[in-house]
Amino acid sequence: MTERARTKNYTQSWLLLAFAVAMGLPALALSGMIRLTGSPDLYPWAGSLVFGVGIMGAAFLLAWGSEVAQLDISQALALALVALVAVLPEYAVDLYLAWSAGGQYAAWQAGSEPACNYCSLAAANMTGANRLIVGLGWPTVVLLYWLKTRKDVPLGKGVSLELVMLLAGSVYSLSLFFKGSIALWDTAVLFPMFALYLWLSSRTERHEPDLVGPPAAVATLSVGRRRTLVALMFLFAAGVILFSAELFAEGLRQTGQQFGIDEYHLIQWLAPLASEAPEMVVATYFALRGQPGAALAMLVSATVNQWTLLVGSLPVVFSLALGEAHSLPLTLDANPATVLNAVVHQQQAEFLLTMAETLFAVVLVLRLTMSWRGALVLLGLFVAQLVLSATEARFYFGLLFLALAALLLVGDHQRVRGVLTIAGYMRESAGKLATRR
Repeated sequence: MTERARTKNYTQSWLLLAFAVAMGLPALALSGMIRLTGSPDLYPWAGSLVFGVGIMGAAFLLAWGSEVAQLDISQALALALVALVAVLPEYAVDLYLAWSAGGQYAAWQAGSEPACNYCSLAAANMTGANRLIVGLGWPTVVLLYWLKTRKDVPLGKGVSLELVMLLAGSVYSLSLFFKGSIALWDTAVLFPMFALYLWLSSRTERHEPDLVGPPAAVATLSVGRRRTLVALMFLFAAGVILFSAELFAEGLRQTGQQFGIDEYHLIQWLAPLASEAPEMVVATYFALRGQPGAALAMLVSATVNQWTLLVGSLPVVFSLALGEAHSLPLTLDANPATVLNAVVHQQQAEFLLTMAETLFAVVLVLRLTMSWRGALVLLGLFVAQLVLSATEARFYFGLLFLALAALLLVGDHQRVRGVLTIAGYMRESAGKLATRR
């Protein structure tokens, strides 16, 4: 490449970075005006467009920042941090619903409210978002990469930590299904689990990333300036996502109401579609950049922190709103289903289905690869459970996912060996950590 071409690429890279920032500025300005003055009162679709564009720009900043950050920290930790920032909209919506549930539950106990509708909505956004990431996000990465290269997605042993933590978090949720609530002692288990995950991520090996475009331009700066700019990129993206997410979701909710869409389905599917946009954009970017393993690792990391940090936060916020320590109930809904002579409530069925889908997806990648065929099966089952939304159907879909996972393990010994490979890698990593100390 000639010097002139290098200079042109360098200039274009900085222009792209500036354009991504510019995409987020209207969203920040508009959200500030709405919060301070209550205006302008935009049409729902117009507001969603402005905030959606802002979230898109923030997602690109996160993706580029995470690539540059790998010059200083491990890829696992960089992707974990990106996933944590990217799910801020999810936290904003779910914690708002948990807070509203606490206030409404107190009024319901006092007899001034006929029901606690928010109690059934508090976890709905989380279960919908998790199934969206796994059932739509994972297959999207795999299929995009396959269309580009005609190859399966290689994961490598480096994703073992994410898979182990995802299994631990999702399997633990079985206790929530049987208990019918999320207690503060669940928080005492899930918070340390997430802290352990972040600590282990920070201790994994660091590899030099292959940078092109805006990340390559940022990497040419001195170490101090580079780190400062990456930190600012993360902070700006977090601000745009945090201040835009609720208004974006609200615009989508109002648009959905205009078309007569049920409130529960708006919370469970339309709001997560908005709040998960950053992860989807970042994952798509990595897949198209020829880094599908990093894309899947980031999506797995996002799921890990939702199963641990987010779920653990719900009873804390619920208790604060209620004014006393209390479990967040998952059985206060008007849609129980009698299954096998036992009452299974809507949120219990949602937790079972979400856990089972996650477990099935993990079994699909136990060979440390994911094929386009597996991606299509996962996507097809995700679409099917969207169509069949009755509580009984969700319960049986959960059992179906568990049965398919068991059949894969029994019928494919390579997947069982994959479990041993992951376990061996984790033991090897633990040994390295002990040696470093």
